[in-house]
Amino acid sequence: MTKQMFSETKIRDFQQISRLSCIMLIGLCLAVLCTTPAMAGTKYLSGEPNLSIAISGLNEFTPGTTIELPVLIENSGLNHMKMVQSGIVDRDDIPSTAKMVRVTLLPDGAPILVKSDTQMIGDIAGSETKPVKFQVRVKDDGQAGTYNLPVQVEYTYLAAAEQVGTDSVVNRYNNRKVNLNVPFIVKSAINLDVVKITPEDINAGGEGFVSIVLKNSGADTGRNAIAKLSRFGNSPVVPVDSTVYIGDFEPGQEFNAKFKVSVTRDAEPQEYPLEVLISYQNADGEDMETPTAKIGIPVGGKIKFTMVNEPPKAVIGSKQVIEVEYRNDGDATAYSSEARISAVDPFSSDDDLAYLGDIKPGETAVAKFKMTTTKDAIEKIYGLDSEIRYRDALDNSQISDTIKVQVIAGKPDGMAALLSNPILIAIVLILIIGGAYRYHITRRKSGSV
Repeated sequence: MTKQMFSETKIRDFQQISRLSCIMLIGLCLAVLCTTPAMAGTKYLSGEPNLSIAISGLNEFTPGTTIELPVLIENSGLNHMKMVQSGIVDRDDIPSTAKMVRVTLLPDGAPILVKSDTQMIGDIAGSETKPVKFQVRVKDDGQAGTYNLPVQVEYTYLAAAEQVGTDSVVNRYNNRKVNLNVPFIVKSAINLDVVKITPEDINAGGEGFVSIVLKNSGADTGRNAIAKLSRFGNSPVVPVDSTVYIGDFEPGQEFNAKFKVSVTRDAEPQEYPLEVLISYQNADGEDMETPTAKIGIPVGGKIKFTMVNEPPKAVIGSKQVIEVEYRNDGDATAYSSEARISAVDPFSSDDDLAYLGDIKPGETAVAKFKMTTTKDAIEKIYGLDSEIRYRDALDNSQISDTIKVQVIAGKPDGMAALLSNPILIAIVLILIIGGAYRYHITRRKSGSV
C-alpha cells in the first residue's frame, strides 16, 4: 500500500467516526428532553387589596395657611394561598395588587379648601406604601379641633384568572371604590388681616410714622399679642420702633398700631415694602406667630431746594447785600429753615447766614447775604455753594443737598460808576472847593463894602 492510499483510508475512517459521534449527541439531547419535566407555573387561589390611609409627618395645621398635605396610601393585602405545578400558565397580575389607583380628597365640612384634583398614583402592590400630596388652604376663620377628611380611593384588581388550554389565561378584573377617613387637626390660632395703612410725613432722608390697622379675622383669641414691623430686604424704609403691644386680640377685633420709620436719602418717591406679623399665645399656651403680611409704604421725595431768581450782581471792589430766592421743590414742609452761603475768593462775607422760616412745598423764601468783592475779581459769573438747614415734621435737624448760587462779579454802572471813578471824583472835589472859595471871596467883598 502506498503512502497516498494509506492517507485516504485514514481520512475516510475519521469521517465515519465524526458522523457517528453527531448521531449519538443528537440522540442524547432528545433523551434528555424527553425525560425533563415541564416547567411549573403559579396560580393564586385567594387575596385582594386592602388599603388604608394616614397623614405623613405632623398632623397639626394653622388657619390662614396653604399647605401640601402629604398622605400615605398603604396596601396591606396578602395572598394567602397559591398553587405551583406544571401545566399552569403564570398570571401577569397578582390579586392583592391595587391597579390604576386614583385618590380624591374631600373637605366634607372641614375648614379647608382643596385646590388639587384627583391624583393618579399607579399600582400599589401588597405590602407597599405610596405617597400622594394635595394642595390645601386652611380657612382663615377655621375653628380649632380635629376633623375627619374623607379620602375616596378608586382602583382595579384581579378578581379571577381562568386558564384556557395549556397556553392562555382569561383574566377578570373588578373595579372598587372605597371611602377612607384621615384625621386633620386645626390648631388654635389667630389670623392677621391688614385693613388700612396711613403714612405720616414719610419722605426720603427723614423720619415719619406709619399707622397700620390690624384685624384678627380668625376664630380664636391671641393672648399677649405683639405687632412686629420689620424691614423687607434692602428696602430704604427702616423701622425705628418695630414692636407695639396689643394684649388680648379677640376674633374680629381691630387694632391701630403706630410705628416710627426712617427713610434713606437715596429713596425715590414710590411705594416700598415692609413686613408685619403678630406674635401671641394660643389657647393651648403655645407661642405662635401669624404668617408674615407684606405691606407697601408710600414714600415722598426728599426736601430739596433750588435757586430761582436771576444771579445777583456783586460790584468789584465793594461791599453790598445780595439776595438769593430759594424754592422748596420737595414733597414736605421745611420748618425753621436757615440758609448758609460759602464765600470763597474773590468773595468774603461778614454775615453768611439768613433765616428763612417755614417753607412749604412749592413756596419760596429770600435770603440776604452781605458780600464783599475784592478789587482783583474778574468780571464773570461765579458759582458759590449754599445749603439750608431745617427741621422735619418730627423736629429732626436736616441739611439739604448743596445748592449752587450764581453771582455776577462786575464793574459799577450808572451813578455808581461815576462815583467810583477817582478822576471824576477829583474834578468834582476841585469844582466844589473852587466854588466854595469863590463864594467865600464874594461874601468877604460884599461885607467890606
